[in-house]
Amino acid sequence: MLLTLGQPALALEPAGAQALHSLQQRWAEINYQTPEAKREAAFAKLADEAKQAVAAEPNAAELHIWHGIVLSTWAGAKGGLGALGLVKQAKAEFEQAIDLGLPRLDGLEVLRRLRAEANPVPVLVLTARDATADRIAGLDAGADDYLVKPFDVAELKARLRALLRRSFNRAEPVLAYRDILLDPVNQHVSYQGNPVNLPRKEFVLLHELLAQPGRVLTRDKLQQVLYGWDEDVESNALEVHIHHLRKKFFPELIRTVRGVGYLVDK
Repeated sequence: MLLTLGQPALALEPAGAQALHSLQQRWAEINYQTPEAKREAAFAKLADEAKQAVAAEPNAAELHIWHGIVLSTWAGAKGGLGALGLVKQAKAEFEQAIDLGLPRLDGLEVLRRLRAEANPVPVLVLTARDATADRIAGLDAGADDYLVKPFDVAELKARLRALLRRSFNRAEPVLAYRDILLDPVNQHVSYQGNPVNLPRKEFVLLHELLAQPGRVLTRDKLQQVLYGWDEDVESNALEVHIHHLRKKFFPELIRTVRGVGYLVDK
């Protein structure tokens, strides 16, 4: 599953390179050394870390790819039914690599159900089923690409990059709320026709709220979106971002639901 927030860059900043190395190392440890019973929880935590790495450098193609690999492996650890729920939550923002040999619900059935619900998420099928009939079945079920095991990791990454490039052409709609326009693809925000420069975390926070008007987002949920599992975050960091957004737009933009979280009204 790969976030599609902007055109991929060719190089990573030092912090991004360090995050990428950490993701690769942790993924290998969980995949090959962690007991099976503990893998789902471990991948869930790593998925949050990967999401934060992508949020910090949304134009870094390698981070997008490894975010996708982490989430796809997590989906596999959850089994077919869990994978279906995970991809439904991701909607069109992610690219999914699906293993056909998922427990409890076959990968092809996961794919059929997604397409039956008109879910446009790009899908790459990973499988040991190499017969021509199996390839045809996977593509007819709605797969965008098909890769047979065993495969070279470099080829998998190349195919994911190709899907990522195509996904950039599936423009995410501009969010309009009162006099605010937020363009997720071009990372642009305007208010009353004037551009507004937002730090990355404020942009991510505003996008999260405007994408779900009328829905209360808990404080914990928003902190995970912004910081993942970082335990060193200041206790009032989220409130500071909320304050800045209200000041840059208007005080009634974000409503506080005491003891629960925040929302923008419909």
